[in-house]
Amino acid sequence: MVYLRSTFWMMFFRSGLKLIYRKCFMTKSIPIRNIAIIAHVDHGKTTLVDALLRQTHVQRNIEDLGERIMDSMDLERERGITITAKNASIVYKGIKINIVDTPGHADFGGEVERTLRMVDGVLLIVDAKEGPMPQTRFVLRKALELGLKPIVVINKIDRPDAIISDVENHTFDLFCELNASEEQLDFPIVYASALEGIAKKNIHDTSSDITPLLDTIIHTFPPPAVKQHAPLQILVLALKADFYKGNMGIGKITAGSIEKGMLACLVDREGNMTRTRVKSVMVYEGLKQVERDKVSAGEIVAVAGFDEIGIGETITDPDQPCPLPPPEIDEPTVQMRIGVNTSPFAGREGKYVTSRALMERLYKEVETNVSLRVAPTESANTFMVSGRGELHIAVLIETMRREGFELELAQLEVIFHEENGVKLEPYEFLTIDVPQEYYGAVVEEIGQRKAALLNMYQTPKGEVHLEYQISTRAVIGLKGALMTKTRGTAILYHAFDEYKPLMKDSFRPVSRGSLVSSENGVSTAYALNNAQMRGALFIGPNVDVYCGMIIGENSRNEDLDLSPCKTKKLTNMRASGSDAAVKLTPPREMTLDLAIEYIGPNELVEVTPESIRLRMKELDATARIRARRRTEVA
Repeated sequence: MVYLRSTFWMMFFRSGLKLIYRKCFMTKSIPIRNIAIIAHVDHGKTTLVDALLRQTHVQRNIEDLGERIMDSMDLERERGITITAKNASIVYKGIKINIVDTPGHADFGGEVERTLRMVDGVLLIVDAKEGPMPQTRFVLRKALELGLKPIVVINKIDRPDAIISDVENHTFDLFCELNASEEQLDFPIVYASALEGIAKKNIHDTSSDITPLLDTIIHTFPPPAVKQHAPLQILVLALKADFYKGNMGIGKITAGSIEKGMLACLVDREGNMTRTRVKSVMVYEGLKQVERDKVSAGEIVAVAGFDEIGIGETITDPDQPCPLPPPEIDEPTVQMRIGVNTSPFAGREGKYVTSRALMERLYKEVETNVSLRVAPTESANTFMVSGRGELHIAVLIETMRREGFELELAQLEVIFHEENGVKLEPYEFLTIDVPQEYYGAVVEEIGQRKAALLNMYQTPKGEVHLEYQISTRAVIGLKGALMTKTRGTAILYHAFDEYKPLMKDSFRPVSRGSLVSSENGVSTAYALNNAQMRGALFIGPNVDVYCGMIIGENSRNEDLDLSPCKTKKLTNMRASGSDAAVKLTPPREMTLDLAIEYIGPNELVEVTPESIRLRMKELDATARIRARRRTEVA
């Protein structure tokens, strides 16, 4: 009996200690800074986040996680770019710093636009050699429009060809061009080498760590402007699926506080309200999400409990609902028809080959990919997918391909707008860096595409830097053309700039001819040896082909049907294997990006988990000839 009593009082005492601990520590708020890291592609955003995470020791095994810790997707590591925004946090001098690593490519600008609503300041990373680039302009414009205060970090100062003073001047000029306020123009500059893990407030200072940047962050950025005692408000700006908790809405608490088990209300974009109890509240600690019983305003949280939750909706107090305006996302500029695979090889390699599976996957993607649009077409097997650029749609297709889908893609199209009876088309800001010897070839190609030259100068390395405004229609296929003319030495970037009236003498795509297989079978070296004299090949020997499949590019601007399966015949004079050995030129490797650029209006890209093939829309050669004649007569 005495033992039972002592056990009871011991359990009571322990539970009391747990309750006191939770009251004193679990709900205790510490000073917070919410920041986003924005930059052009490959200017060092994710590498800088690595340095911040390592030097603040957010995790015991942080050194074992390798490089670019935040790029967790396979596609991100392969392409070397950030595709989706990700959250982490560090603690420095008793202040918690929530970090959002954003994509640098303008095609994923929807991720940037919504995540910037979570933060109170931005770190603008600029390469010490390249300076501000097209995506720098895009992401900075979005941050300035939201009134966010910036810190400029000039990264890669260890480069031998760094031009730091010029980069400072170009960056300030960019702020002025984007109509920054006086407070935003008074930005501090930090000089860093993210790869070496050092930062300096003055270029001539000596430094051994990243702490000068951390000090600048906590002194420059204010604490979150929130209302501690107002009704709860959380604008959902991201979603995360959890196997046990379901869909979780991620956002910053702008007012009030949230507790596990409390009654909350979800207000969607149409004003419909759903009440439920909060199942879980999680915050970011380092790279992990940690559950908390109560979280106050200013913190970025993930909330579970709502069965149907979407980006742009508000979690608020059920008695005093106060919905927040959803983020404004720029409209798509290009579109593409995506359908199920209908080629003779359909169903050989993929797992999902039906229109129902395709429809469910595309509409599921729209829930989290806010800048993507999906619409049905006149065909039940085809959907119109609209995005912010070629890369935006290509990443979606590559992701679906790896999941086991078989697809066919039509030619990429530009989305036109109409205002006051005037037809408008999207224009992009384009920059090109090219060696001096290929300058003429680049200017000739760009001139044919009706681009307007904005700026030109010579870099310290002797390269020519060109800046253009060019229509999105003219950008399609430009990369492949320049890579061919400059032998792969040109570096080009482009980002959406504005909509302008359609020009009367606008760019017309250059037509090209294709080498098309005239029969089903397996390609042979003998047949391809004859075919390669007609143009560049996309396939090698021993490849399965079908009638209507594109096997190469014709040197003339017309399609040519030929047999890639023909073999040398045995005769009375010689054996079928005699004569000199066949020497084939290595075929041109058609990646998904190049295939999308290559196809014309009467061609398709066949995408499967193992192969990327090009084909004609109409496989039968006789039917294609009849269709062309009808078009000519009309």
